Amino acid sequence: MDVGSHEARSGVLTVREAALSDQSSTGEQPQNLLDALERERRDHAETRRQLIAARADLQRQGELAAAVQRYELGLRGSNVTVFTQDRDLRYTVVSKSLFGHEVADLQGKTDDEVLSETAAQSVSALKREVMEKGVPLNAESRIHSGGETLWYDFHIEPMRDVSGTLIGLTGAAVDITERKEAEAHLRLLMRELTHRSKNLLAVIQAMARQTARHSDSISTFLDRFSARVHALARSHDLLVAEGWHGASLNDLVRSQLAQFIDGGSRQVLIDGPDVQLTPEATQSLGLALHELVTNAAKHGALSSMHGQVDVTWKQQDDGGLELIWRESKGPKVNEPTRRGFGSMVIEYNLARALNAEVSLDFPEEGLICRVVMPRSQIAGRR
Repeated sequence: MDVGSHEARSGVLTVREAALSDQSSTGEQPQNLLDALERERRDHAETRRQLIAARADLQRQGELAAAVQRYELGLRGSNVTVFTQDRDLRYTVVSKSLFGHEVADLQGKTDDEVLSETAAQSVSALKREVMEKGVPLNAESRIHSGGETLWYDFHIEPMRDVSGTLIGLTGAAVDITERKEAEAHLRLLMRELTHRSKNLLAVIQAMARQTARHSDSISTFLDRFSARVHALARSHDLLVAEGWHGASLNDLVRSQLAQFIDGGSRQVLIDGPDVQLTPEATQSLGLALHELVTNAAKHGALSSMHGQVDVTWKQQDDGGLELIWRESKGPKVNEPTRRGFGSMVIEYNLARALNAEVSLDFPEEGLICRVVMPRSQIAGRR
């Protein structure tokens, strides 16, 4: 044993021993001091517990704020609006604009104050039913607001406090206007498809009869009929790509002359403004262009390496359209003594189907076809 160390320890009183010594000298009981020290220890422990709890609470609040921010950002970029209303159906919380109204315009107001009478009746009736029955409900509703027709899918639930007392309602409104418009357009397309399918079958039947009448063999019939069906299909491809709203005249001309353009040939010149044709004009003019191309390739300018075809068009003052097919530098042209199926498609079918003015001229330097379509055959911009 280290004697010096032992002497040093024995010569120094611990804090507790000193406190007990002072306590004894003043006549107080040591137990009272121990009780005071224990109370102080418990106070320190309680303070530490409260500090830990406060830090955890701050952390939870931070996490909650971050979650709320993510929630708000998510809603802002979606077509969902979350809202709450009190027992009088006044809006208390709205996450984003609703019914075409900004959040500030909705706060503290009822649907009757922000919607038309008809729209407010349907929405309010749904919400009152939730309040009366105390059960969630789902419904779709059409809202007329600011000259627009909006569609919403509502999910509404009763809102209660901690004691279970009904204090209002909470709900989500999903803007489904785009979906409803798409469904309406799809129904329209289906009706149009049925109508157009019947017309298309009639056109194909007529093509088959006339092609057979002007064909001297089965192989000739099959070649001509197949080519005409493919020409019709090219026009329909353009219409399908545009949702059957119409087709670009430039695209239509290029699709029918593709075999003379895609190979890099400079025999074809196409020039004209950007014009959208109606589906009817696209189909009829596409067939006429096919007949012009076929004739030019067999007998006209495109049958010669030096021949030239110019397809130009311009809009007229009355909104109509003038298209000119002009051939040059090809074989010498003579006016035909009889009209074949191609001439019939160009002159008679095109004029009748589009209420157009159609003329075919046969000067020696090359065929000229002039088509003037009325404004009704020009499709409006989508």
